[in-house]
Amino acid sequence: MNGEIISVGTELLLGQIANTNAQYISQALSKIGVNVYFHTVVGDNPQRIKDCFKRAYDRSDLVIITGGLGPTSDDITKEVLAEFFGVPLVINEECERNIKEFFKKIGKPCTANNLKQAYILQGATVIPNNNGTAPGILYKKNEKLFFLLPGPPDEMKGMIDRFVLPYLAKSNNSIIKSKVLKIIGIGESSVEEMLKDIITSQKNPTIAPLAGGGEVTIRITAKAENEEEGNILIKETEHLIRKRLKNNIYGQDDDTIEQVVVNELKALGYMLSIAESCTGGLVANLITNVPGASHIFDRGFITYSNESKVELLGVPREIIEKNGAVSPQTAKAMAEGLLSRTSSNMALAVTGIAGPGGGTPEKPVGLVYVAVADRSQTRVSRFNFVGNRQRNKLMTAKYALNTLRLFIQSNGKSPKND
Repeated sequence: MNGEIISVGTELLLGQIANTNAQYISQALSKIGVNVYFHTVVGDNPQRIKDCFKRAYDRSDLVIITGGLGPTSDDITKEVLAEFFGVPLVINEECERNIKEFFKKIGKPCTANNLKQAYILQGATVIPNNNGTAPGILYKKNEKLFFLLPGPPDEMKGMIDRFVLPYLAKSNNSIIKSKVLKIIGIGESSVEEMLKDIITSQKNPTIAPLAGGGEVTIRITAKAENEEEGNILIKETEHLIRKRLKNNIYGQDDDTIEQVVVNELKALGYMLSIAESCTGGLVANLITNVPGASHIFDRGFITYSNESKVELLGVPREIIEKNGAVSPQTAKAMAEGLLSRTSSNMALAVTGIAGPGGGTPEKPVGLVYVAVADRSQTRVSRFNFVGNRQRNKLMTAKYALNTLRLFIQSNGKSPKND
């Protein structure tokens, strides 16, 4: 099934609000195997809206339209669709009762323009709105499905989750199963190269790599007659991918790198301390965003200046003077100094140049050193990131946590290796 999303609203065209509805709908449809080929944003102009409906009808099986179902004069989506299909709008008595009851509950009068929302296309199906007054509408014509949903995200999401997705799943004889593998440490182009033959020959399941937020995800999507068949198809492809990418895969589905690290440290009964320079506390922030982090996180230091590295971590002044604050020697001394001042089992230290200034030909912007230490050894890793200050900080934080994960696993201490 080929899908299309039309977002109605001049405020979207002007950039006054972000079009998060289209993003949410696309993600939801992809999980059930609908191919979304077009996104369209159109202002509150009847002719241009009608033109969008014509194009969508000609090229798509499924059209989801958001916005323009409210009570005001510029809410015209329903009227334009009725005109496009040549059907009248008729009042739905149940919708009318629901709208009147809504205003009665909140103690406000129900004005005539609010009752405009009770009109639907003749022959259409009403989609209940549990979070507002404007009902959604499903209109079917020549096997083409047109869903009209309200613009407010909380109202739209409720209808997608409670009505649209179950309806589409029920009308489809097959089921869609998907699984996401999460990767840190290699880029999207490297992932595609390592999986080139698998991606080229893909049929069912399909494989879709996507980069973002310092990570790469691979979505495996299988179409099957039943749950068991879908799981088997995904398992076979997942095995091939894991065999190629090995420990570059840190998790799956809703896992985050910080969750994985917290869980591994918790399983080992380890406490972690962190010393940060260029990330300014971002690594500790990620860790403490995870529920239960108090079981594994001892303390964190933001040692931004050279003096703070000396005073708080005991980094020898001569190491900084000789090698610079951004150096493997300083990163190593930061981690080891942190261990010597705490009772933690492990220490993680980062130092680097976030930019946009401060770089040199020898030490460019984006150069980062990450040190991980336990009571028996210290390892230092070097990374070079390309991006603005915020991206370099995020990449550093994510890669630092991944370096810690790999350190644990390479020492055979990971609970997965027990």
